Amino acid sequence: MSRHALVTGASSGIGRAIVERLLQEGWQVSGLSRSAKGSEHPALRSIAVDLCDRAALANVLSELPPVDAFIHAAGMMQAAELGALNEEISQRLWYLHVLVAESIANALVDILPADGRIILIGSRTSRGAAGRSQYVSTKAAMAGMVRSWAAELAPRGITANVVAPGATATPMLSQPERASSPPKLPPIGRYIQPDEVAALVSFLLSPAAAAITGQELVICGGASLS
Repeated sequence: MSRHALVTGASSGIGRAIVERLLQEGWQVSGLSRSAKGSEHPALRSIAVDLCDRAALANVLSELPPVDAFIHAAGMMQAAELGALNEEISQRLWYLHVLVAESIANALVDILPADGRIILIGSRTSRGAAGRSQYVSTKAAMAGMVRSWAAELAPRGITANVVAPGATATPMLSQPERASSPPKLPPIGRYIQPDEVAALVSFLLSPAAAAITGQELVICGGASLS
């Protein structure tokens, strides 16, 4: 039988690339997004839900078939320097990146199989980036949260990891919300491609990655070297 993955942020960018990769590899996929747009595929169930609506999300989770893997790719970017930070933006970033991941993992953990997988899409900036403290703080929290989960779940054979891309060629790259902190081209001379992030996620879902857990795996085209 096909394995079943739950993917958030499934209609765009990295999330969509992950969904398409998993479908190609024979997974059944439940994709959560605001719009439920996505590929037409018999193995894909696209579900429209506001991830920040706690009751609506809980209802969706209660109706899912058994899940083998959870990938949290939903995200947003807001950039502002200290002195111009907006508390509401901080709350939105924290809720979407951290609390949604926590809520979903908490709901699924007791039914994940022995070879289950949890993967959160973080950021290579998790250790700090000027003008992005609100965004960065949530991605740093992801890393600590995942390491804690990994320690708890290792005896069950369940892995938990963060895939941390650098600047990736998605619609988020050109959003006006990041105008004060524009992306920088990595040393390889191009932005990371969503398919490259999806390929790393695919590997972490495979049996070959069963011993990799509690890690923040950076894919940044050399941007972390300087």
